[in-house]
Amino acid sequence: TPTSVNYHFTRQCNYKCGFCFHTAKTSFVLPLEEAKRGLAMLMEAGMEKINFSGGEPFLQDRGEFVGKLVQFCKQDLKLPSVSIVSNGSLIREQWFKKYGEYLDILAISCDSFDETVNVLIGRGQGKKNHVENLHKLRQWCREYAVAFKINSVINRFNVEEDMNEQIKALNPVRWKVFQCLLIEGENSGEDALREAERFTISDTEFEQFLDRHKDVSCLVPESNQKMRDSYLILDEYMRFLNCRNGRKEPSKSILDVGVEAAIKFSGFDEKMFLKRGGKYVWSKADMKLDW
Repeated sequence: TPTSVNYHFTRQCNYKCGFCFHTAKTSFVLPLEEAKRGLAMLMEAGMEKINFSGGEPFLQDRGEFVGKLVQFCKQDLKLPSVSIVSNGSLIREQWFKKYGEYLDILAISCDSFDETVNVLIGRGQGKKNHVENLHKLRQWCREYAVAFKINSVINRFNVEEDMNEQIKALNPVRWKVFQCLLIEGENSGEDALREAERFTISDTEFEQFLDRHKDVSCLVPESNQKMRDSYLILDEYMRFLNCRNGRKEPSKSILDVGVEAAIKFSGFDEKMFLKRGGKYVWSKADMKLDW
């Protein structure tokens, strides 16, 4: 059952993070109605949570595309949980006014609270300050009743950092802490658009980082082992991506063969999904949050 699905509807991005493992190999985006058709099929197959990701989801049609999908999933499909992962650089308050009520969780990627480190990683654009923007988005999430989450990729440049104070001040509902992961053909190997080898850290270094932040109650750690097969990932053609062999091998599109046939090729490890805490209180109606 595709209980929780990550739909990477675009590969295009305005940042250049050196370890990105879903890179701009195509510029394809499904027409809106086709994307909706696929989402309805997933809901009928048992989907409860959809997470829109990229690339950068707010690039397409200035955020209108993802906004319409969010509204459709909450209003028409009545999904318990609708979330987005974004770098946050293109989100405007106007978007929250229009679509905030339909969104349960907004996850913003932030790997460092030192702006020079963000620049080293490639998480930045021009003169924009990524950390300042993060605080602005946190405030909007409060104002428009959207649960706020932070995603951090722990890598060679931020593994020594102490983020306790900043994370506690921002007070997200979840802080997902990922170990930098290599995926062949994406950020590793001959045909890759990124070379992430210089960003990787050892399991021991990752554990040391976790230990330094053990008092942060919202921390959710994701080692390489936990991450690789425990996500149901749909690409821009609505194909499930199987990462079992260290690269992304696509199924046929659910739009062509249906969810049941496509999901057999996903390599999805449901036990690991549950073990890593993939199922949690994910509907904002149930979170009892202090907005």
